[in-house]
Amino acid sequence: MTQSSTRNRRILLASRPTGWPDASNFNLVSEPVPEPGPKEVLVRALWLSVDPYMRGRMSAAKSYTKPVEIGEVMTGGVVGQVVRSNHPAFKAGDIAEGSLGWQDYAVADAALLRKIDPNLAPIQTAVGILGMPGMTAYFAFLEVCQPKAGDTVVVSGAAGAVGQIVGQLARINGCRAVGIAGGDDKLDYVKRELGFEATINYKTSNDLTKAVAAACRRGVDVYFDNVGGPVTDAVFNNLAFKARIVICGQISQYNLDKPDLGPRNLRYMLINRARMEGFLVWDWRDRYPEALKRISGWIKEGRIKYSEHVTEGLERTPEAFIAMLKGANLGKALVKVAEPQ
Repeated sequence: MTQSSTRNRRILLASRPTGWPDASNFNLVSEPVPEPGPKEVLVRALWLSVDPYMRGRMSAAKSYTKPVEIGEVMTGGVVGQVVRSNHPAFKAGDIAEGSLGWQDYAVADAALLRKIDPNLAPIQTAVGILGMPGMTAYFAFLEVCQPKAGDTVVVSGAAGAVGQIVGQLARINGCRAVGIAGGDDKLDYVKRELGFEATINYKTSNDLTKAVAAACRRGVDVYFDNVGGPVTDAVFNNLAFKARIVICGQISQYNLDKPDLGPRNLRYMLINRARMEGFLVWDWRDRYPEALKRISGWIKEGRIKYSEHVTEGLERTPEAFIAMLKGANLGKALVKVAEPQ
């Protein structure tokens, strides 16, 4: 893994994908390293995060934020090292986290960066369990789902960066966690290492509705939805009275050529008086310090574990991104760009 001190490799959006993205949708270019202006900071990338939401940003469809334009650097969370700073909050050598995109170097407004303490935890956790995925799991589960001791909590995408944390938060709150994922190795990990009480392999199950019913004898009290599609249909068929559902992601839908047929079993929400709510983590940014303190405490106590799926090399970021969309990762999908200096 090499990195020039005088050039900035950047991965741009070359075209908008129809269906699954591939390498042709990205363009790797080399440009001069930018200079920071007043109150700005130049950051050298060390770790990049690849996440499902990035697929939506590749589309021109209306969403909760503007899409990446053709020819723009791909969006994404970065943990990096400050090279030069024109703001008193940062100095050269500091570790910072921000939405800096798929590139070796980025200039950012210092107010949009978070200073990272490398003594608190490995720095890449700032885009993992102590970053957006951790904040998502914490607030979507504890605040939106409002779990109660004894609840049966079903988590789709249970082996992913968010799903792993949700299952462990369920256990900490006295709930019974049921994980759905594609792959026996993933399910073995979340059950053996993370404390999920039951698991379902959606790829090998002959009847998902029956599989959920068998794992949730009294119905599903809380459904944490990361995937949508047939998995969600099967869970809806097994909702308990006053069930709570949070829509955190719909990864099964992001790469379809045509929109999937919408949910037709909402009568189960009707008869069970269930509640469903969409979730965006940015709505909770004012309370991030609370979540960071509690999650880091649980990690230190050994009550929460996390795993990472690491790809090395900035140039392999599109590969890592597409693999994540196809479920190749166990835990947080990361790209290691460089070592600190």
